[in-house]
Amino acid sequence: MLTKEEVLKTVNELPGEFSCEEILDRLMLLNKIEIGIEESNKNEILSTEEAKKSLGKWLK
Repeated sequence: MLTKEEVLKTVNELPGEFSCEEILDRLMLLNKIEIGIEESNKNEILSTEEAKKSLGKWLK
């Protein structure tokens, strides 16, 4: 889960004017990174071989 501090830091790094799309894109990326870190810490990850098999199914 994102913290208020992380969101505020992200907003403060934006230029003086920005679109809603820009802030949403950055916050979504930040959230996905946070989810990835949490999954990694819980050992909920795929090996390289498992990832290749999953990608193979998607790319057919």
